Amino acid sequence: MPDAGTDTPIKRIIVEKDGAIGRIKMDNQSRRNAMTLGMWQDLGKAIEDFANDDSIRVVILSGEGGKSFCAGADISEFEKNRSSEDSVRIYNEAVEWSSDQLRTIEKPTIAKIDGFCVGGGFGIATCCDMRICTDDSIFAIPAAKLGLGYRVDGLKPLVDLIGPSYAMELFYTARKFTADEVERMNYANRVLPRAEFEAYVEDYASTIAGNAPLTIKAVKIVVNECLKDDSDRNHDLCASIVDDCFKSEDYVEGRRAFMEKRKAEFKGK
Repeated sequence: MPDAGTDTPIKRIIVEKDGAIGRIKMDNQSRRNAMTLGMWQDLGKAIEDFANDDSIRVVILSGEGGKSFCAGADISEFEKNRSSEDSVRIYNEAVEWSSDQLRTIEKPTIAKIDGFCVGGGFGIATCCDMRICTDDSIFAIPAAKLGLGYRVDGLKPLVDLIGPSYAMELFYTARKFTADEVERMNYANRVLPRAEFEAYVEDYASTIAGNAPLTIKAVKIVVNECLKDDSDRNHDLCASIVDDCFKSEDYVEGRRAFMEKRKAEFKGK
């Protein structure tokens, strides 16, 4: 993990383990769950912990309070944590490290978006495998109103997800987009009425958690390899993890459960 510096950061990340579901909740409600330095550092640590815990099979990221997923960076911290060369380096390293942890964890991740999803919050949601949101959620990347620049590693996941034209529209206009608009961009997997939202996400996560972990891991790795140029793909890795599925106890259990018309009990082995 990147060096946190000498100051003790304010930390507002809630981490929970609920059976096979890991939960990460951003809780800075007075600032629409905007991310502090401490929150970025704790986000990466939480993802790292879930990655190493075999009991966790799916991860849900959400914002507390019912009004905002995450409104980006907490600007009130900029004078302290982003006003010198060293402080900017520490902050950027925390963001990059945590984002990389989220993108590369070999378990399914769901961004549970309720309300504002702006700037850095948009980036967090983009790093997740799926995005499920309420129909009144608001999305924006206001970089062009602030004079900020994005590097390749910050933009590529979004371009891979929605394509170059929509990515440019989000940045060029810096305007607020509705849930329906981002669904048409293929950014949101599901857009739901608020009354149905909580139950749907819980059922969705439980469904994923009940499926074969090795199959899900293999799919995630192979899909990410598919996004690379063919010359850069690790074909041996892809073949190996597929072979692991067929050699697993879970494959035997899956076949038996199907024949016996019962629910399979997968162990990830």
